[in-house]
Amino acid sequence: MSVTSVPTLPRVARAREAAPVRLLHLGLGNFFRAHQAWYTDRASDASEWGYAAFDGRTPGRVGLLAPQSGVYTLVVRDDNGDHQELVQSLSAVHGALDAAAWLAYWRDPAVAIVTMTVTEAGYRADPPGGEREEVEAFLRDPGAPVSSPIGRVVAGLLARRDANAGPVVLLPCDNLPDNGRQLRNAVEAFAAEVDPTLNEWIGHHVEFGSTMVDRITPATTPELIDLVADSTRKDDRSPVATEPFTEWVIAAHFPQGRPAWDATFVSDVRPYEERKLRLLNGAHSLLAYCGVMRGHATVVQAMSDPTLRMWVERWWDEASTGLVIDAGSLQEYRDALTRRFLNGRIRHELAQISADGSEKLVARMIPTIRALAAEGGTSLAGCEAMGAWVAFLRRPPIPVKDPRASELREKASRGRVRDGVSAVLGAIDPALAQDTDVMEHVTGATERYLGQEKGAL
Repeated sequence: MSVTSVPTLPRVARAREAAPVRLLHLGLGNFFRAHQAWYTDRASDASEWGYAAFDGRTPGRVGLLAPQSGVYTLVVRDDNGDHQELVQSLSAVHGALDAAAWLAYWRDPAVAIVTMTVTEAGYRADPPGGEREEVEAFLRDPGAPVSSPIGRVVAGLLARRDANAGPVVLLPCDNLPDNGRQLRNAVEAFAAEVDPTLNEWIGHHVEFGSTMVDRITPATTPELIDLVADSTRKDDRSPVATEPFTEWVIAAHFPQGRPAWDATFVSDVRPYEERKLRLLNGAHSLLAYCGVMRGHATVVQAMSDPTLRMWVERWWDEASTGLVIDAGSLQEYRDALTRRFLNGRIRHELAQISADGSEKLVARMIPTIRALAAEGGTSLAGCEAMGAWVAFLRRPPIPVKDPRASELREKASRGRVRDGVSAVLGAIDPALAQDTDVMEHVTGATERYLGQEKGAL
């Protein structure tokens, strides 16, 4: 049955009264809805904490969610089958450019926490390219719509200060090392350009928390929509599929309280984020670029490739060096990752993971490559992944989605393969381009993925 052929199905609806809005979120994507929104929905005090969520850079979700009052079905999938849950923590959903609603929430003293899932690229204080005109318009008029996440946060902070609405916690939930500090740096740099007095207020009224988040969440497919319609006899236009595993580690002070999230609260998230960034996210990037260059489309396909499975295992060996977590826990984590990557019920597209490589690789892989090079060694798996990325930029089998796509594709295509490797590495980490050993291994890998003999070009 296709839901489009059964127009009489009732739209999925709220089963309880919407909670008052005390949480604000930027980035209405599937990960947020499988993670922060789900944790809030499951909290024992969920009736007291509702989310107002705004589209980020992917428009259209509001049009799907608003007619069903922000309610949606979460489908938790593994090889044992599916478990479906109705998530009702979104009390309001808004489009990305609804500046009036965005600023109104910031002026409300009841709003205590602002979470964000805007990808690594969203933490630029000085957005490139097409966003420049929007940022300049915002500098002239903070009430004007702007798609830059940092610009929108600064606009909200201005509105909150002017309304004397009290303290607020900013809680980034993206895969960046020390993401709270990076958010603070971006916000303060932007704020200094807008209003020289704003940062003093921020210092007294804004808490920048840090987090580590983890739950593999692929894009919604028509098949998932039909499955939910078949099983629930409800028309849900925006269900989300995810895996059973989930983790949320938070370091923050909450002056106005928080939901009773079933998360791990710590004083320092760095050991957790380094483990996750290196082992899970680093392996994901390796599988994405090596996988697409070997003709694979999903994580399961790539991880089932014996050659790529070997490279993932080698990457885990390399990336585990220096992690402040005991060896037993690391092995358990690696075993869990293997099971998660081979979960045949989760179709995680490599194309989705391959986006924003210039941002992701800096956080996920380059620290390990640097660390081993500093000790006189070589991250062979890291160089393999970097070589696949350069080959991907030089001869992409799928569209390249990256804030620096045009620049990096031009660099990757220069002259001989070695010239392209040098230009790309130099653009993201000049020291790597000067490392003879790294250059040799990345160039060799790039040539292999391009199907060339060494030195052919």
